[in-house]
Amino acid sequence: MLRVAVESAAGLPKKKLGSPDPVASVVFKDEKKKTKPINSELNPVWNETLEFDLKGVPLDSSSYIDVIVKDHETLGKDKLIGSANVSLKDLASSQVKSLPVKNLALLDENGKNIGATISMTIGYEPPAGAVTNTQDQLDGSMGGNTAGGEEGDVTDGGGQGTVTSPGEPGQKLRPRTRKRHNLANKPQDFQIRVRVIEGRQLPGNNIKPVVKVHVCGETHRTRIRKGNNPYFDEIFFFNINMLPSELFDEIISFRVYNSNSFRADCLMGEFKLDIGYIYDEPAHCIMKKWILLNDPDDSSSGAKGYLKVSMFVLGTGDEPPVEKKEQDNDKDDVESNLLLPAGVALRWVTLRLKVFRAEDIPQMDDSITQTIKAAFGGQENKKNLVDPFVEAWFAGKKLCTQIIEKNANPEWNQQLNLQVKFPSMCERIKLTVFDWDRLSGNDAIGTTYLDLTKVASSGGETEEDHAGDEFSADGGETENSEMGFLPAFGPCYINLYGSPREFSSLSDPYEDLNLGKGEGAAYRGRILVELSTKLDGKADKSVEEIPSDDLLVVQKYQRRRKYCLCAVFHSATMIQEPGEPIQFEVSIGNYGNKNDLTCKPLASTTQYSCAVFDGNNYYYLPWANTKPVIAITSFWEDISHRLDSVNIILYISNHLQTNLSALKSAVQSKAPDERLVEIWLKLINQLMEDISSVKIPDLEGKPNLTALDIQMKLLRDSVLKNIMKGAKHLFEEATDVNKCLSIIEGWLDKLKQLAEESQISMPDVIIWMLRGEKRVAYTRIPAHQVLYSSYSEQACGQFCGKTQTVFMKYPMDSKKGLKIPIQLRVNMWLGLATEEKKFNHYAEGVFKVFAELYENQAQVLGKWGTTGLLNRSKFSDVTGKVKLKHEYFLPPVGWEWEGDWGVDPEKSLLTEADAGHTDFVDEVYENETRLPGGEWKLAAEPYTDVNGEKVRGPTEIECPLGWKWEDNWTFDGNRAVDERGWEYGVTIPPDDKPKSWVATEKMYHIHRRRRMIRPRKRIPGAKTAADTKDTGDPEGWEYSSLIGWKFHRQQRSSDTFRRRRWRRKMTPADRVGASAIFKLEGALGQEVDVESKGDEKGSKAEASVKQFGANTPTVSCTFDQSYAYHLRVYVYQARNLTSLDKDSFSDPYVHVSFLHHSQTTETVRSTLNPTWDQTFIFKNVEIYGDPQSLAQNPPAVVMEIFDSDQVGKDEMLGRSTCIPLVKLNSGMDGSPKLLWEPVMHKNAPAGEVLVAAELILKAKGNDTELPLVPPKRGEKLYMVPQGVRPVVQLTAIEVLAWGLRNMKTYQLAPVTSPVLVVECGEERVQTAVIKNMKKCPNFPGNVLLLKVLLPKEEMYTPPIVLKVIDHRPFGRKPVVGQCTISSLEEFRCDPYATIAEVAMSSKVALMAASPRDLHVNIDDGRQHLLEAQREKEKETVDWWSKFYASVGESEKCRPYLDKGYDTLEVYDHELESVKQFMGLTDFCNTFKLYRGKNESDDDDPAVVGEFKGSFKMYPLPDDPGVPPPPRQFIELPDSISQECVVRIYVVQAIDLQPKDNNGKCDPYIKISLGKKSIDDRDNYVPYALNPVFGRMFEMTCFLPQDKDLKIAVYDFDLLSRDEKVGETVIDLENRLLSRFGSYCGLAQTYCISGPNQWRDQLKPSQILEQLARWKGLSPPRSEDNGNTLSFGGRLYCLSDFEANKEIHEHLGPPSERIALHVLRTQGLVPEHVETRTLYSSFQPTLPQGKLQMWVDIFPKRLGPPGPPFDISPRKAKKYFLRVIVWNTYDVVLDETSITSENMSDIYVKGWMPGMEEDKQKTDVHYRSLDGEGNFNWRFVFGFEYLPAEQLCLVSKKEHFWSLDKSEFRIPPKLIVQIWDNDKFSLDDYLGAIELDLQHLINPAKTPEKCSLSMVPDGTTPPKSDQFKSLFDQKSVRGWWPCYMDKDGKRELGGKVELTLEIVNEKEADERPSGKGRDEPNMNPKLDPPKRPETSFFWFSNPCKTCKFIVWRRFKWLFIGLVLLILVLLFIGILLYSLPNYISMKIVKPYN
Repeated sequence: MLRVAVESAAGLPKKKLGSPDPVASVVFKDEKKKTKPINSELNPVWNETLEFDLKGVPLDSSSYIDVIVKDHETLGKDKLIGSANVSLKDLASSQVKSLPVKNLALLDENGKNIGATISMTIGYEPPAGAVTNTQDQLDGSMGGNTAGGEEGDVTDGGGQGTVTSPGEPGQKLRPRTRKRHNLANKPQDFQIRVRVIEGRQLPGNNIKPVVKVHVCGETHRTRIRKGNNPYFDEIFFFNINMLPSELFDEIISFRVYNSNSFRADCLMGEFKLDIGYIYDEPAHCIMKKWILLNDPDDSSSGAKGYLKVSMFVLGTGDEPPVEKKEQDNDKDDVESNLLLPAGVALRWVTLRLKVFRAEDIPQMDDSITQTIKAAFGGQENKKNLVDPFVEAWFAGKKLCTQIIEKNANPEWNQQLNLQVKFPSMCERIKLTVFDWDRLSGNDAIGTTYLDLTKVASSGGETEEDHAGDEFSADGGETENSEMGFLPAFGPCYINLYGSPREFSSLSDPYEDLNLGKGEGAAYRGRILVELSTKLDGKADKSVEEIPSDDLLVVQKYQRRRKYCLCAVFHSATMIQEPGEPIQFEVSIGNYGNKNDLTCKPLASTTQYSCAVFDGNNYYYLPWANTKPVIAITSFWEDISHRLDSVNIILYISNHLQTNLSALKSAVQSKAPDERLVEIWLKLINQLMEDISSVKIPDLEGKPNLTALDIQMKLLRDSVLKNIMKGAKHLFEEATDVNKCLSIIEGWLDKLKQLAEESQISMPDVIIWMLRGEKRVAYTRIPAHQVLYSSYSEQACGQFCGKTQTVFMKYPMDSKKGLKIPIQLRVNMWLGLATEEKKFNHYAEGVFKVFAELYENQAQVLGKWGTTGLLNRSKFSDVTGKVKLKHEYFLPPVGWEWEGDWGVDPEKSLLTEADAGHTDFVDEVYENETRLPGGEWKLAAEPYTDVNGEKVRGPTEIECPLGWKWEDNWTFDGNRAVDERGWEYGVTIPPDDKPKSWVATEKMYHIHRRRRMIRPRKRIPGAKTAADTKDTGDPEGWEYSSLIGWKFHRQQRSSDTFRRRRWRRKMTPADRVGASAIFKLEGALGQEVDVESKGDEKGSKAEASVKQFGANTPTVSCTFDQSYAYHLRVYVYQARNLTSLDKDSFSDPYVHVSFLHHSQTTETVRSTLNPTWDQTFIFKNVEIYGDPQSLAQNPPAVVMEIFDSDQVGKDEMLGRSTCIPLVKLNSGMDGSPKLLWEPVMHKNAPAGEVLVAAELILKAKGNDTELPLVPPKRGEKLYMVPQGVRPVVQLTAIEVLAWGLRNMKTYQLAPVTSPVLVVECGEERVQTAVIKNMKKCPNFPGNVLLLKVLLPKEEMYTPPIVLKVIDHRPFGRKPVVGQCTISSLEEFRCDPYATIAEVAMSSKVALMAASPRDLHVNIDDGRQHLLEAQREKEKETVDWWSKFYASVGESEKCRPYLDKGYDTLEVYDHELESVKQFMGLTDFCNTFKLYRGKNESDDDDPAVVGEFKGSFKMYPLPDDPGVPPPPRQFIELPDSISQECVVRIYVVQAIDLQPKDNNGKCDPYIKISLGKKSIDDRDNYVPYALNPVFGRMFEMTCFLPQDKDLKIAVYDFDLLSRDEKVGETVIDLENRLLSRFGSYCGLAQTYCISGPNQWRDQLKPSQILEQLARWKGLSPPRSEDNGNTLSFGGRLYCLSDFEANKEIHEHLGPPSERIALHVLRTQGLVPEHVETRTLYSSFQPTLPQGKLQMWVDIFPKRLGPPGPPFDISPRKAKKYFLRVIVWNTYDVVLDETSITSENMSDIYVKGWMPGMEEDKQKTDVHYRSLDGEGNFNWRFVFGFEYLPAEQLCLVSKKEHFWSLDKSEFRIPPKLIVQIWDNDKFSLDDYLGAIELDLQHLINPAKTPEKCSLSMVPDGTTPPKSDQFKSLFDQKSVRGWWPCYMDKDGKRELGGKVELTLEIVNEKEADERPSGKGRDEPNMNPKLDPPKRPETSFFWFSNPCKTCKFIVWRRFKWLFIGLVLLILVLLFIGILLYSLPNYISMKIVKPYN
């Protein structure tokens, strides 16, 4: 017995109105007991004891009770206030007899504490004889070697921690292959289809289930059905437009409700599944699987029934899978077909997420309160302005930690218990740290994800899974099957990234980054968490405190070590928008963030530098030989063992990747086999060597080890072992390179997966670019890439100590990388401070450390001094804002001064911008101003540079020494400017120049400027100013016209301000080498002179430090030697660029940039496939640093492709990079190979460019060894030289230009006289003009020849470009459409191949042949005889019989099959998709023509028409004497227009998209052909998604004008407009021209009558003659009365073809039959039905359903066609089910009579599901005392039945307002129920049986043999002999059990004896029967039942009541009473008469 004494609760929350009426309930193992409610009380006291009977089962350690407090409502559902969970572990172990629970916290449904508590006491008496469960105690203490040693935790995959019971094969996650990488991450259309088929074993009695399916906020529900095994078969469509990544986290939920029930418990069960799970399945679908429903609130309850469903997710381009309608019943076996296999029982697990603490959380709140505090003398504390808490979100559940106020380093120390079903269908735990706000909404601080797939393993990863491949590593199964482990993580810090940390009270523009959308741009702190998994059992609380022991354990994971990071910036180039000076800041975590005052100031920022123009297009920072250096020290946990493993695996996979790419490009360029084998062997050998030589480090003795580390090590070792095995195997046995490619790619994927490490606590290194004070761009570099490792060289990061190229990016860049802010070359090294000496090996150049300050002076009245400095001090830092003095500085600890302060001018000012250039462009901006609306006048500073700093005017600028002008000053019109080059702007004070400029002038503009440019060229050999080293001002002053940023060396007249730099060098006191820079921690100390004002100054200095980062020393790296390189870039051509001009083309040119040099190609006008054929020579590229390291890691050549525009700014087409081939000595041979490099535009591919580059180290002063100068084209352009450019060959391209179709209007006028221009290479050819597009849109003269020099290698061939040009009035010839055909491979042919297939012609070529005897004549004598037979046959054989026979549904077409008639081909896709018919484009292909620019990113340009034509390419002989090969396109059909009859047969539609709110559709067909259309609206099919149309339409049209046949399905609506469901388009011209005879499919046999009568215009013999003529064969000859036929050199016999066939009366003459048999061997299109997919403009990429149909086309010139088929749909047949209820037996006696007998008033009720309105009842058998009832009663149910489909057709109106009857197809079933009749209360239900008439349970012959075991319970598969079909048996009699559900178990309610009989309409007329015992009471006649006399109704039979009720029971009583009365009467009379008698006796009067 378990007793729960519920005492009281306290602190319940108030309601909106008044107080709650609390009621407490306790739930233990599905049993629920309640206290009484207490009215309006926040602190209720119940003091009630609730008792639970344990039924003899003792408690075990997982037992618990749930306590729920609700607010009692008199009406409706009680509302939850809070709940709690109490574990009974202590009671179970029998250590205590009672368990007091005091002040237990109550939680709301989200697991949040509501602040209320409850108290109670639990008492336990173990059942008699129960042993205390010691096993349970063991369970708890078994977690022996888990990470934290917690009880029962299964963090440790294989150890004793796993508590698996013997029956379960391990709790494994299914290995799932992710197929998501090919989806673009942008919102797109998806369609989710869910089909709910049927339910099984739903719990409850007499229920009416309904299923609700909920997806992405949309809910659909099925219709309400009855019974425990309902059949729904409804399909729901959900159309969604969202990001794939978001969609795959969404959930599909199925909930089954009992619609009968109004109470809160109407939810019977639910199932949830995430959409990503379905998408990862094969074909993105789950077909006909059973899902297990369970109770969402109660984790311990079992199955609540099953539901059979199909689900699929369709993305763009996905084909919906075809559902096969199976007839077999294996699928109905629930257990074997569960969605989750039985072995992987879904178990409740608790993911325990321990959240310990966080650090470095940025300020999130305003500091107003702090400032007030400070004003009143409090301590201001900005750092802690944040109130953090953590929210964990998983699978729709959310839990939060407590909120810790005002703490940037909070310690929560709480454990969040996430209850989930495992294996889970969701994959990521989302952790978000929020800042709690009292008033406004909480702000996200940062978001991170814990991916369960990365911290758990199913063990499947290790097994080689090359399906069926002979290379799988054998034995992989057994040894690795134990590899799986449950989710485990940490304890480890997880880093948060998001928007920059600087707090501003304005809204944060990058706020979305903190919610995990997009890549975080800055470090925002980190949280220390640990995840472990506990199987089974529920956690007591969802949030609990972590015990202090665990806190001690986790201490050791927080031990820090010191790390040093150094970054040397080599170059910063490709700046496009110079402005204020630029600075870089490097930080790792918070260390190095100059605006963060919590860390020591470090040398983490470079000096400011101004950008310089590179003379062509970009700006760069002129660092010359002094490179800025940053040095940071930071403290992190030592996780080297993790990062070493990651780096080692990356090392292996990078090698593999490189070799694989080489192998792929060799395969692509069709390299010779020897070369392939060489690359292939190199790949395998390198892989084997890498794996065997590089070992993953051991974990012995490593710090910070976690459970996951151990598991990952095992996993990695085993995968590497498997790959090694596979590689050996391949090495020994591989033969086919292509086959191996996929295997190697599989290995590469595996290696990349293994390299993903989730426990990385070291944050990424983040580099920020600051312009002035503003953060502009960033880049994130994972720490492991630059980390040094002492373990091995391979364990060092990929870029450790190496120079890497980094493209920075804008945070949350909406343009997706369209513009690069800057390109950096940076060399980074990160290592432990103990290993800092190792840095010396990596460091290049000499490191110098200086303290610096600037001396400032101003000129007043011609004198320089400090008076005019205004707000500047005499000595300041570089910005001029911080006042400094020489004496302020102290060197950091461990450093000392070397030498004294000295003037050291900025070196970079000496290097002129044009150094190293041969061409240069000078630029000056001319400025004008005005008052609004006034005249423009020269500005105060008329000439400035791009940043607005004053410069000399164009007239004052002289040409420097050694240069000559190329041109005069002109304005630059190639920008967003007006036609005179001006751009306009407005200034907003306090600025003195506009922030942004526009190209159009408005009244309010008061500034304008234009860019003046003048190119100059270097005179070869002349001395330049750069050569004579300019030393500048001897005193080291730099001058400026304003106190600004831009300084110059030479003093000018306008200068008013000057400054010079003072520096003092520092050296390390005790160490040598570059690593000394890591000692530069902290700012340079500042000695403050302590005078009277000392105090104030001190605080000022402090303030200044705060105001602008600390005054840190500057570190630089000087290179004493620069190397000169010679660079050549070969830009040959590009292909498939995007079109950005209105004329459908672009005008592309390329900026080629290499470090600080750039050049530009010429512009190629209007093309998307430009050939530039240019070589760029960069003669002198100065690069500092060691040439060897440069060769290993050369800088990339970056090509930015632009579209040149006459007006406005040039638009970017894309960007590409190319790594140059480095030659360090001239002896290195081999020219670089041109390769296609991808062009990227906004992170999406946008074409390719064919380039190569080589970088050659020049020997000092020796230019002779350089390669030869390439040939010139024109004056300046160099071409690509021989040896690099592709080898070409003269090639012929024959063009078959057939015609144009569907040309759209251009500029509102139709296209009337077009020509076609074909361009390829540099050649072009054009057709003649089409005279009249309306009459005949084909070209006159169809064949053109083009001779082109094309590259021999396929990979270099240029595309063919088609342009359609229209002739317009006034000589205008616009391009009205264009098309690019990029792959020419398919058009290559061998011109000398046999010219047998001469004419690629078709039926049309025969138009000239005179129509011969085409009419089918039938002899009249046979006519009448046939007519009679035909009528009879029509009843049993129709076209549908043929259709069903063809799809294999034989039971629907029995007589047809027996007669041996034809079948047809049913294709489950379009005829064009059938492989062997080549898309019916064998005569000519259709190419879509496009026009216009790609305005938006997603849309393809508009399709404006189609070109019909084809191409053939073949090489021409080089020798002109050799005759050219024969031409390919000859003997073409006439290109004329002709009239045709078209017959369209529409069979049925499948899975249409619903258009009505009820989830259905009322479809009808609409056909348009040319100008004609047919609207079949009257024949719409109501409420159907799979309508059977069975319609044939006949139309006439002219081909080719009306070639497009559009067949649309519309949805009928009475009131609103009909909506289009979808349409499909068929190209009739292709069908007519194709030589596959697709105009009319060939039947199997030649019949002249009957259901398969020949329907073509030509007889088979004529078609065969044509075929012979087209193939160039001799005509076919038939002999022997047509029984044999010779064709194409073979002899065919009719007997061979018709050997096993039945010869029936419909067949035609043998000569035609054999011709047809021969034709069917020639690969022509057979008689068929095709399945076409419907599409709509509403979701253009997603299928909207399918249509089964076919089309016949008959040209009228060939005479009339044969008769059409009749394909009208079949009608359902009327059947009657006659049920005779004879008797019942053993019925439960439900009532007690007045005389206290058990009895029942029995009656039987029956109906067929779907026809509930025809319910029938027997009469009542009253007062059955033994459960027996006698009825002899007949039910008659009429129903419509489709024998072919074995379903009943039910038509009824769903609602009284429905217009049409809905048709449902329902399996034929009968439900029989037994009831107990009550006169004055509701009748009682006693039991029921549901009989499926198709699979009828065999009845028992006698009631004794009838039992519940006859009814299958669904868990065991039924035996085949258990069921029979009533439709086959016709009649059956016997006993069946009726049962009801009680507490989930079945109980027998009675047995019923029935006769079931099925009769059709005809038999019903012949053998009538009435209902009940009404007339006609026959077949068989039913006599009234012989019921015992005791059966009657007391009210209507008073006599019988006396006889049977009163007399029987009280007979003796009555007799006794009568006797008693007689005796009493006797005595009474005696007493009465006695005195009289006595007196008489005494007196004796008569005597």
